Amino acid sequence: MNSDMPLVLAVDTASSCSSVALTRGVAGAVAGGQVIASLSLNSSVTHSRRLLGAIDWLLAETGTSWQAVNGLAVSVGPGSFTGLRIGMATVKGLAMATGKPLLGVSTLDALALNCTGERLICAVLDARKKEVYACFYRLDLDGIPRRVGTIRVLSPQQLASEISQPVIFVGDAVMVYGDLWRETLADWFASAPIPLHYPCASALGLLAGEMLLNKQFLDLVTAVPLYVRASDAELSLGVATEQG
Repeated sequence: MNSDMPLVLAVDTASSCSSVALTRGVAGAVAGGQVIASLSLNSSVTHSRRLLGAIDWLLAETGTSWQAVNGLAVSVGPGSFTGLRIGMATVKGLAMATGKPLLGVSTLDALALNCTGERLICAVLDARKKEVYACFYRLDLDGIPRRVGTIRVLSPQQLASEISQPVIFVGDAVMVYGDLWRETLADWFASAPIPLHYPCASALGLLAGEMLLNKQFLDLVTAVPLYVRASDAELSLGVATEQG
């Protein structure tokens, strides 16, 4: 392990799974990064009750001090509104306390990193209300997925109607709408293995390592999660405002 490679502590709370990881980055190459350690917990216990404990455990088990950490990464979304808020608030607080730079990575970008091959990649998360968060990706010359579209929220049927080539889907929405897409797209549909459908902080950390080396930091004051669509509270407020 090359200690000269920047060390990133990454946190993902975009879904029901809390995930923390330590990764090292290589200048200009996500593929050359290293995963030092990763911990994922998928249970009914809330993120706020287990996240700091998971971080402390990871640092202790790897013998890593806060002084050795070069950057803090967090999933900015899309995903669970509550989970994203908890993750952002926690990592912001740690960044302020330690003076480490804050790095934000899309949940879908991290999911897409789980895929290889020549097919178009579609990272999809269940957005509830019969909708999905989705974005398309292509592998670059280094084998790293790069966006070929924007992150959107739409119905699974509309997403299928926009596909005209072989696609590999990755994300928890596959477990909800996979049968629909398989029936609609036939041989154009392929699914990543089930363990890869859950967001993982190790992929987040590898992508954040590239951002760290390029000094693509989030502002500690203005950084907010990427919700993509308005929350129920915001929608209710909008209706109340119109009626008032």
